[in-house]
Formats: sequence, structure tokens, C-alpha cells
Amino acid sequence: MRRLTVGDDALLVELDDGKAVVSTYRQILAMVEAGALPRPRDLVPAARTVLVDGVTPDLWWDAFTSAVSLRDLSTDPGGPADSREVVTIAMRYDGEDLDEVAHLWHCDVDEVVRRHRDAEFTVAFCGFAPGFAYCTSAPTLPEVARRDDPRTKVPPGAVGLAGPYCGIYPVAMPGGWQLIGSTDEVMFDVDRDEPALLRPGDRVRFRDQGASPEPEA
Repeated sequence: MRRLTVGDDALLVELDDGKAVVSTYRQILAMVEAGALPRPRDLVPAARTVLVDGVTPDLWWDAFTSAVSLRDLSTDPGGPADSREVVTIAMRYDGEDLDEVAHLWHCDVDEVVRRHRDAEFTVAFCGFAPGFAYCTSAPTLPEVARRDDPRTKVPPGAVGLAGPYCGIYPVAMPGGWQLIGSTDEVMFDVDRDEPALLRPGDRVRFRDQGASPEPEA
């Protein structure tokens, strides 16, 4: 890992991959809760970095590296970011790109559904739009490329795959992810105590709720 200073009161911890980001993010939270690190104003994981905002960079980094010397950062400690129960998302496997994903995975659609349903996901980081969570899976699902022709409008609740990630569109917006299904869950609501349904470190499972109901005549 390496440190990148961001202004006078923030820094980035740069890491090798997304797995290291999730582990380091949880380790930092655990160290903060244990009083081993000053509490930052905000802690923001991304694909390869963790932003630590609202700290004195030199002092915080010295405290962090001293604490790290007593820990194994390759071991995920769980801790505050992992304290909630698994978040279960009920969804329908009715996405327009299911056949394409099956082709890319060299299997049939039923196998795509089985693999996705049986995997447990972890929210690696959030971004792109409020409430959009980038989720990685265990066991790891095969990566898929984004669509060559992104859609100008993807409906809210669409569940998609791109690269190593699974995500749920929180609002209608343009997007190029391969759509495998849909959910009625509200991913972001400013009137909730926690507006975002998913937050970094959360564990997520998807439950097949079957086909969409037929519209009334």
C-alpha cells in the first residue's frame, strides 16, 4: 500500500486490488472503534483506494502504520462494517441481457441464475449515483464486459453485471451494464435514516422471487 496526500486534511491509502480495499476499510473502522486511530470525518472506499478525510495526514499515517505493524491486513476482521445481518434482495431474473451473459459464461440461462443466486456478495464501494453499490462475489463470478452500445435509459431496480461487479441501478439513468434482472427494492431514499440501502462492507444475497406478475386487464 502507499499513501497519497489529498490537501491539508485528507489522504488516500492506495492498494493492490478490491479485496485489499474491503479488508483495509474494515480494519481501519475496527482500529477507529478500538481507539487505535483518530476518528476521521469520512472514510470512503473505492476500487483501489480508501479516502481518509478530516485528519492530519502525517499524524494519522504514523498512527495507522504503527497499528498495522501489529495486525495482519490480509485477514478481514469483520467489525463495524460487517455488523449487520446479510441484506437479502428479492429480484426477478428477467433481464434483457441474460442470454448474452449465458453466452459469455458458456452456459445456459438457468446456470447464470443459479450461480448468481448462490453467490454471496460484498459491497466493495459505492459511487456512480447515490445508492449505487459495487458488489463483488464469493465464489467469484466470471467477469463480463460492458455492453458495446450503452442504453440511454436503464430503469430503477435493474440488476446488472460489469467486469467483476454486480450493481443495482437506484434511479433511471444511462448505463452499459449487462442486465440480468430487476428488483422492487428502493436503493436510495432521502427520507430514511440511512438513505442508501447498501453501504460498503455489507454482505448481500439475491433471492429469486419468480416472474413479474401479469398486469391486470
